[in-house]
Amino acid sequence: MSGDHQSPKGGGNSVRAGGEARPAMHPRSPRQAIMPERMPPPPSRRARHPLVVAGNAIITAVFLLLLAAGGGLYVGMRKFDAPGPLDRERSVVISRGQSIREIADLLRREGVIDQPLLFVGATLVMRATNDLKAGEYVFERQASMRDVMETIAEGKSILHQVTIAEGLTSEQIVQRLLESTVLTGEIREIPREGTLLPETYKVSRGTTREQLIARMAAAHRRLLQEAWERRTPDLPLKTLEEFVTLASIVEKETAKADERPRVAAVFVNRLNRRMKLQSDPTIIYGLVGGKATLGRPIQREEVERPTPYNTYVVEGLPPGPIANPGRASLEAVANPSRTRELYFVADGSGGHVFADSYDQHMKNVARWREYQREQAAAAAAAKQEATPPAQTGAQPVAIPEPAVSSPGAGTGGSAPGATSPAPAAKAAKPKKSQSGESSKQGNVERTF
Repeated sequence: MSGDHQSPKGGGNSVRAGGEARPAMHPRSPRQAIMPERMPPPPSRRARHPLVVAGNAIITAVFLLLLAAGGGLYVGMRKFDAPGPLDRERSVVISRGQSIREIADLLRREGVIDQPLLFVGATLVMRATNDLKAGEYVFERQASMRDVMETIAEGKSILHQVTIAEGLTSEQIVQRLLESTVLTGEIREIPREGTLLPETYKVSRGTTREQLIARMAAAHRRLLQEAWERRTPDLPLKTLEEFVTLASIVEKETAKADERPRVAAVFVNRLNRRMKLQSDPTIIYGLVGGKATLGRPIQREEVERPTPYNTYVVEGLPPGPIANPGRASLEAVANPSRTRELYFVADGSGGHVFADSYDQHMKNVARWREYQREQAAAAAAAKQEATPPAQTGAQPVAIPEPAVSSPGAGTGGSAPGATSPAPAAKAAKPKKSQSGESSKQGNVERTF
């Protein structure tokens, strides 16, 4: 029939409805019939985007670079820790202000390291650049670059000893610091007298002179405060300045540490009795100031010459210290011996003999003068024996009458008993001091 649909021959796969072909429906189970069909996902346009491709390439490159850097770092650190090229111990001076690159180049020139770039890189990576310190360093044989860096960073430099003798004036101390080849820099001004502590200080090469002076001043303040706090309560000293002044006189009067408490006691007893101190070193300081050495014996007119420091003229203590006293002198003044002694004079052995009374003191002076005469005679005999035969007819050497110094010859430039009057001076008659003690001065004697 013309209106009927006829099946395609051979069982076709589609039917035509309304002139359109539809895919043939395959028989399904009732369950499958009610489930929606899953359509395949559309192809991704993002995977093919150029930015994504570039990003993947960059990530891959960074990963490879990190891998290479890690390998290089591992190899570099192995070399950093490996034994160095030094065949023997060597010292190197790192100057203040040198950069890390300059330090590395210096170490290479000295044969301490052989890869300066690696040394710089490792120091930067380990953030030790700012820790490197100036100084003189000793590097062991075959020291690794790590050992070298740690030595410099920890400041393990060679320490040199700078010794400042007790009893030097501030001017003398400054002069010795300027002569040191270990220290650097200038000194702007001379410190006040009696504000530095004489001692042995350990410093690294390159330490500035101003830094060492600051250390000496700080050490002096600490020790002074400790000694002052432990002082005997009945000392006739009111201030720290007076304390240091008396300690400086004690320092210049004797070089023997075990004598200092007795010497300090003599001056304390004199202050308590309002007697003049009559100390030779104060005469010298009044004449030459901080230079501290006269270079010749004290003359009689200098003993009587009024200066602010001359304790043969001024009452009590001078206006300030005459030197920088050491620990022993400060402690001696803080705790002087409990004696009634008022006098002392050299004994010829580097020490002194002490006396309570003027009569006993004069006996000690007589023994000291006899010793001086013997020494002068021995020196004259030795000189005569050393005279060449052609000059044996020369006039014999005259032995001058020695003079006796005041109690204790100090270390301020005059030897014991070196004080002598002018050649034409005559012996002066004994004079009474304000304390009632006799003070004899002249060409043979000057004592308390």
